[in-house]
Amino acid sequence: MRASSHPLLAAASRLPRNAPLIVSLTQRLVANGEILAARACLDLLEEAPAPPADLLAAQAHLRFMIGDLAKALERIQLALHAGADSPGEHHMHALLLQFSGRIDEAEAVLERCLARWPQFGDAVTVLVNLRKQRPGANRLDRIDKQLRQIPHETTDTDRGFVRAEFEYARFKTLDDLGQNGEAWEALSRCNAIMRSLNPYDAAAEEAVTAALLNMPATPAPPGPARPPGPVPIFVVGMPRSGTTLLERILSSHSLVASAGEIIDFWRQLHWVADVAPAQSAGLLEIIRRSGNVDYRELGQRYLKQTQWRAQGRAYYIDKLPANIQMLSFIRRALPHAPILHMVRDPMDTCFSNYKALFGNISSYSYDLTALAHYHAQYMRQAQHWHSTMPGAMLDVGYEALVQGTEATVSRVLAHCGLAVEEGCFRPERNAAPVATPSSAQVRESIHVRGLGQWRRYAQQLEPLRLALEAPQAALAFPM
Repeated sequence: MRASSHPLLAAASRLPRNAPLIVSLTQRLVANGEILAARACLDLLEEAPAPPADLLAAQAHLRFMIGDLAKALERIQLALHAGADSPGEHHMHALLLQFSGRIDEAEAVLERCLARWPQFGDAVTVLVNLRKQRPGANRLDRIDKQLRQIPHETTDTDRGFVRAEFEYARFKTLDDLGQNGEAWEALSRCNAIMRSLNPYDAAAEEAVTAALLNMPATPAPPGPARPPGPVPIFVVGMPRSGTTLLERILSSHSLVASAGEIIDFWRQLHWVADVAPAQSAGLLEIIRRSGNVDYRELGQRYLKQTQWRAQGRAYYIDKLPANIQMLSFIRRALPHAPILHMVRDPMDTCFSNYKALFGNISSYSYDLTALAHYHAQYMRQAQHWHSTMPGAMLDVGYEALVQGTEATVSRVLAHCGLAVEEGCFRPERNAAPVATPSSAQVRESIHVRGLGQWRRYAQQLEPLRLALEAPQAALAFPM
């Protein structure tokens, strides 16, 4: 993997004015973690005279891939104006409008999509999440009409996925309307389909956790306590634990920018360890080689390829929940970087995962037994980091954050070396784009509605509660 960067960078330094070649090269540069060179290629593409719609759409996808949401929105709008007209392009437009807080415009785009392509499941799932569905202001009849036209049993994977999307939209609507019994039935049907499409590999998750816990200790490399340039702040934890809310609070500070959910640390770790990405197998190989990793080089590469994301500010947030697995690597490569660990009640966290449609990823989230198992692996990892690297990360309780906001935010800012600013208590005023499933909700003021939501489905979730209370899962952190 390391060796492949040299010819890619050589090609990037002497590009012909050949748009398809530049697009292909950019994709490979991103995969290799060469983000600065990829951005230079995209900047060059913007000089193309009278670019066709497909080139503009390709630029939008690539900008989205590296987390440059403002540029991605600009490019997809130009693509649509130039004649791009596929469901996927309109869907991307709606997503980018949603991430930018332009909810009314996103809703209008999605409504037009569904008028033309009534079984476009990607559109209906985003649409029902833009707002709380209300009596007299929902799309339940249209959702049910499409479900009647999609077979319950199908060997067509794509059709099965579309049915899952419409079952999810039915759940979200009925859940908002308080019709919990019917809502749970729809969610169960949705997740049964997703479970069959994306089986959970418990053995692989256990293998990764065991390898992380047995990884030999390696001290952080000697060197300056704080390298020059902006400082990353890592936000980690279980998905749906409140990491996006914490990110919005922090990025409301005048010295902090949000980089979003980026996978840059993983990219650079794979590059430095010289291991091509291969899901669990790739991470296991990296752990096996961890004693030979050059952590100074890892930190330098990460900073070089990401500090542009700070947008001229002193700090930038790298919010990727899965970086909880990277704690040992992050601490060794970037000992000056604050790490914040978001902690939420296990039942609230797991239910929030179970009722989120992540697509063909996060296979743990579609089965209650798998959820409890995955949560137990996460807890084992978090407790291990606390015991082997005391003080490496600060636990931030979700309940404390929403119920005692001022004290909790002040403690978080102090941990990051930041002074308290009033704007951090009003994250709903933060206009920066946010590319997560909860992007609509986090534009609201801080509230406590997320506490105890699982109790509306306590009977159905009793197996999950029992599994989470089992001895192997009974690890606790302050909430």
